[in-house]
Formats: sequence, structure tokens, C-alpha cells
Amino acid sequence: MSSQTPARRTGRSVETARIASGVKLLVALVGLMWLSEVVDTALHGRLDQYGIIARDPQGLVGIITAPFLHLGFGHLISNTLPLVTLGLIIAVSGARRLFAVTAMVVVIGGFGTWLISPPNTITIGASGLVFGYAAYLITRGLFNRRLGQVLIGIVVVVVWGSALLGGLLPQDGISWQGHLFGGIAGILAAWVLADDKPKRSPVS
Repeated sequence: MSSQTPARRTGRSVETARIASGVKLLVALVGLMWLSEVVDTALHGRLDQYGIIARDPQGLVGIITAPFLHLGFGHLISNTLPLVTLGLIIAVSGARRLFAVTAMVVVIGGFGTWLISPPNTITIGASGLVFGYAAYLITRGLFNRRLGQVLIGIVVVVVWGSALLGGLLPQDGISWQGHLFGGIAGILAAWVLADDKPKRSPVS
């Protein structure tokens, strides 16, 4: 038989609740993507017009909506698999961390895509978010100075490195701009959300 102190049980309960909250948020995000595609299919693709329209003021709304829109279920499935895998790793840190990383990647990555994409193009899909999650996981260990996180980053590079590099190459029908700025936003998120940033001492 084994026993645990109340403090240890409380700590594990808090950790379990934190992980559960992150997983629930990830499920909600992915579920919204799938629901959007079901509705879009029923509407014969009418929702796709709400993607990121390059340098069009009306296209700014697409910064928020574009990650939830896809060009068919094949496109959605190809983004869902890495998004869930990478997202689960971030979700272990809780819903707040997952939300913060997601929000920064969506807004910063989306705005960069809006700025430099070719004119008269509409960008949709969660691949920019995938690049942001990957870049966050690859670099967060460097900012936090944690060996475990560095090792996770190395695994991400080994598993997805070639796909990430390939996604930055100009190709017809693929937004390398969204991938690039999603990755940049992920690195910024890792820096902004770093645990070990030096704190300034008050000056009197």
C-alpha cells in the first residue's frame, strides 16, 4: 500500500485540471474547424470568401476566420493531424498557454499574410497555425532554458523539419507567406511567454 500527502494530491489534481483545460480548448478549436467545413460544404464553398484577402481592408476579418476555413475535407484533414499532435504538447501547459500561443500566431501570422500575399488572393486554412505551433515548440526550450523542452523541439524538427522547410518554398496554391509569418509568430510567442525572462529590479 502507498499513501500520498494532501499537498501532493492537490498538486496532481491541479496539474490534471490544467491539462484537461488545454485539451478541451484544443478540441473546441479543431471542432470549430470541422463544423465550419461542414457548413461551408453545405453552402457550396461560400464561407471561403471570408479568408484573408491581401491588402484589402475588408479582408482583415479573415485574419481571425481564415484558420477555421479550408478548401475541402482533404485540406482540413492534412492540417488537423499535425495541429492536434503539436497542439496537444502545448495543451499540457493549460488552456491559457494554448490560447495565448494560438492568439498570437493567428493575429501576427494573419496580419503578415495580409500584408505580403499576392493581390487578389484569398488565404484560408490552419497551416499557418501549424507552423506557429511547431516554431513555438522548437524555440521555447531555448528561451526557457529547459532541457526537456529543447529535446521536444528537436523531435519536432526531426519529424516535421522537412515538411516545414518545404512549406516555405513558393508553390502554386500554397501560401508560403502564411507559413512564414505563422512560424515567425510562433517564435515571438515563445519569447513573449518565456518563463525565465530576466526581471528588472526596481530603481529608487
